[in-house]
Order: sequence, then structure tokens, then C-alpha cells
Amino acid sequence: MLEIEDLSHRYNDHLALEGVNLTVAEGQLVSIVGPSGCGKSTLLRCIAGLIKPTGGKVVLNDTAIDGVPDNLAVVFQDYSRSLFPWLTVRDNVALPLRRRGMGRQRRRAAALEALKSVDLADAGSKYPWQLSGGMQQRVSIARALAYRPALMLMDEPFGSVDAQTREDLEDLVLTVRGTGEMTILLVTHDIDESVYVGDRVIVLGRDPGHVRADIPVKLAGPRDQIATRAEPEFVRLRAEVGRLVRGGRPANPTRHEPKLNVDH
Repeated sequence: MLEIEDLSHRYNDHLALEGVNLTVAEGQLVSIVGPSGCGKSTLLRCIAGLIKPTGGKVVLNDTAIDGVPDNLAVVFQDYSRSLFPWLTVRDNVALPLRRRGMGRQRRRAAALEALKSVDLADAGSKYPWQLSGGMQQRVSIARALAYRPALMLMDEPFGSVDAQTREDLEDLVLTVRGTGEMTILLVTHDIDESVYVGDRVIVLGRDPGHVRADIPVKLAGPRDQIATRAEPEFVRLRAEVGRLVRGGRPANPTRHEPKLNVDH
């Protein structure tokens, strides 16, 4: 349902991405990791139509993206800036539904249903500043769910919350993916997280940003924060992804992967 073809992007004299090719099937949850400066967020913004790539194209459901598509939602890391403090939680979630042409009552009902799905059924009348950071990020996720996008993009969505809340939100995303017909791309700096939530892990390299490896994740489900992370396969995958992020040679280099000057 998503095809990225020979994508490149340049900021003035800096080539951020070059020759990125990626295909994502409907319903997959794909994690994207890589070192700082490898273009993870730039890639996500190109997919979202927030910036126009300088080369290549992004195709969503057989339609080339030119501007922000209607069937897409984005969850950003900075939840405090993505929610309007003067609107109630319910109204924050319902706001994008105006674009769907839904009436006021339908918008409110959809917002309450989405809040219920993220365990915030009783928070609709509160304001974002009355909630904890983890709860605010749940509101951001609920807003994306209420919109019912075909594709949800998540740009380091759990980077600003504590460890326990992060694990709860990871499990929430897995639950959402398991109950809805939604494809998810999640950018993260956390290697363990990329393996735990993903069906695949895409490892990007830098200078310029490119796909180093596409690693399938075949872990038993349902996944559990304790049991899954103790599985030998999880430990193996975590080590492999970590090695690649730190510059190790991939087992199956892509055609754009440069030869690395490494001794291991």
C-alpha cells in the first residue's frame, strides 16, 4: 500500500537522503531506526507530504503523494505542541474530523470512542494541561485513531515520557494495530522498541541517508514486555539491529549500501 521509489532529499548543500527504496504492505507495522542525522524524520515528512522530496516519489494506494493525503495521520514526539491547550481533550480529538465532513454529534461520538480505545474514556471534558505527559500522548494517538487513517506515521512518539509509560504506549500501539486495518511506520531511536513493536525493522545509514538493512521480525504473539524481551530471538535481533546502527556490516547489503571501512 506504500511504495517509496528512489527517494532523495537535499537541504541546500546537504544531501539528507539518497536512493531510498521501500515497499510496505497493508497492515504492517514497520520500525525505522538509525544513527542521529541519517534522515529518519526527513523520510517520514516526505511520506506525509509535509515536504516535497527533491528526487524520487512516494506512492500511497497507487496514488503519488503531492501534498498531505487525506487518509494519513501523524503522531509527533512533542505532544505538548500538538494539542491545543484551550480545547478540551474531546474537542482536540474531534477537531480533524471536520475535514471528513462529519457533523458535530458524529465528531463527538467518534472522539469519545477513540478516547475509550486508549483508556481515557473519562478524560474528555478535561484540558490537555490537566493530564500527565503519557496521557497527553494517548490523546494524540486517539486523535489519529478517530480519523481512521489508512497510514499512521509516528515520529519518535514515546521519546518524552518515562520508561513505564513508554512500555504502556508500545503495548497500546500493538493493540491498535491488532484491532484496526491500519498500517504504521514508527521512527524511533530505541533499538529494543524497534524490535518489540515491529513486523520489520528498517535500518538507515547516513551521509547521505539510505537503507542499510530490512530485517523481518518473527516473534511469537501476543507480545509481552517481560516474556518477549527474554526470548533468544528478541535478543538476537536486538543485537543485530544495534550492530548495524553502530556501523557494522549488514549481512545482505542493499544495492545502495557503500562499502564500509570496518574491521569486524
